[in-house]
Amino acid sequence: MDWQYHISDFRAFLKLEKSLSANSIEAYIDDVSKLISFLGIKNYDLTVDAVTLTHLKEFIKWINELGLSARSQARIISGIKAFYKYLLMEDIIETDPTTLLETPKIGRKLPEVLSVEEIDLLIGLIDLSKPEGQRNKTMIEVLYSCGLRVSELIGLKLSNVFFDQGFVRVIGKGNKERLVPVGSKAVHEIELYLMDRNKLPVISKESEDILFLNRRGHKLTRVMVFTIIRELVKKSGIKKNISPHTFRHSFATHLIDGGADLRAVQEMLGHESILTTEIYTHLDRQYLRDAIIRFHPRS
Repeated sequence: MDWQYHISDFRAFLKLEKSLSANSIEAYIDDVSKLISFLGIKNYDLTVDAVTLTHLKEFIKWINELGLSARSQARIISGIKAFYKYLLMEDIIETDPTTLLETPKIGRKLPEVLSVEEIDLLIGLIDLSKPEGQRNKTMIEVLYSCGLRVSELIGLKLSNVFFDQGFVRVIGKGNKERLVPVGSKAVHEIELYLMDRNKLPVISKESEDILFLNRRGHKLTRVMVFTIIRELVKKSGIKKNISPHTFRHSFATHLIDGGADLRAVQEMLGHESILTTEIYTHLDRQYLRDAIIRFHPRS
């Protein structure tokens, strides 16, 4: 059985039936490609149905010796398991060799979170005298106010901002839509930014409905948003690993800390599973634990 033939079908399955993003699909394909590379290096001339648990254990040992972290190894194993689960579902193989394959134990990594004061500090450092100043301020306000992913931020459409109702319609992972409340502060900043946006000399046809644009009238890139935030962090002196996603983490953590319902936060973040959202309750518990250790007389 030809590996590339089945990988091509697997790609179509992930796109059409699972509705995964292009980046997610490529990550799955890359995981399987690593297994193929290993088999080639070992001169194992095997078809997809000839791979056994023993071969897979050798593969795990191999990627471990390459120095990949436990988290990276776990992700690769997850991709390979998904591939073989697909092959089993399509009756291409009779037994799944990954069933007993163990995933390296990894600690649950808690994301960095900014305090409200740190967010205000970063926003306060934005130079509003520059043409892009109001745009950058508005982007950060929207990231924090709505808990958006960076891909959702740069893809946010002007027609999906409902000022009167105080909601934005977001296109998230798997092309799924959700409505997210947007705070009055963020709405005010958007209105200010639109005055600058309307002064752009030209707006490309494909970006006419995109909210955040560069000075050439085109949609922003992910890299540009990362760069803007990295420069602000550098100026602030904050010693944390901060990215656009940090504002999403901070949004969720501050809601949970304030007593928001976990299901409501799940809905606003667009998490498919409540288990993903529960990481923010762990952040809250960690805060409580630290407080007890520091201040309790018996600690």
